[in-house]
Amino acid sequence: MVTRSSLDPIEEARARVRLRYMRARKVHPGMPQIGLAAERLGRKAGAKKLPAVQVLQRRWREIAGDKLYQFCRPEKITGGKDGRVLTLKVIPQAAPMVQHQVETIRQRVSVAAGGDIVSIRLVQGALTSSQPAPARRKARSLTAAERKALEAESARIEDAGLRAAIVALGTAVLTAGIPSTDTDLT
Repeated sequence: MVTRSSLDPIEEARARVRLRYMRARKVHPGMPQIGLAAERLGRKAGAKKLPAVQVLQRRWREIAGDKLYQFCRPEKITGGKDGRVLTLKVIPQAAPMVQHQVETIRQRVSVAAGGDIVSIRLVQGALTSSQPAPARRKARSLTAAERKALEAESARIEDAGLRAAIVALGTAVLTAGIPSTDTDLT
């Protein structure tokens, strides 16, 4: 027995056509990629504030990676209508290694600088550090009272290895030169 639809055959045909073109569409398209939108906004804002070479110099460690960051720095971007050329200053000993990585660097730089970097020119020379060296803190020695208090607090620990590690950690924290506050926060 064949069941017939209670709809008009013409309406049923129209419904099939609508289903054919609307099938598999999402009701809600979903959220746009937030990271992509943030990158676009950041690239636009950064490009207005700084020239491309300064953006590269600021972000060079993350663009090139820690290994290549040690050996090369961006110097200038030149070029015209066919594309731009990035000049990298490289220490002489690492020039062959950097030369082998030029295409990877070019792709990364093109993304970071807004595209159209067509080649990279290497110039050998000493690197100038744009960041000052961090000041080293002078470690002080523990006073007798601090050493006694540290050992008294760790005396309750039964495991000798753990107790030695805790004493070493306490010694490192107390001698690191971090100013301590003697005020009670309770």
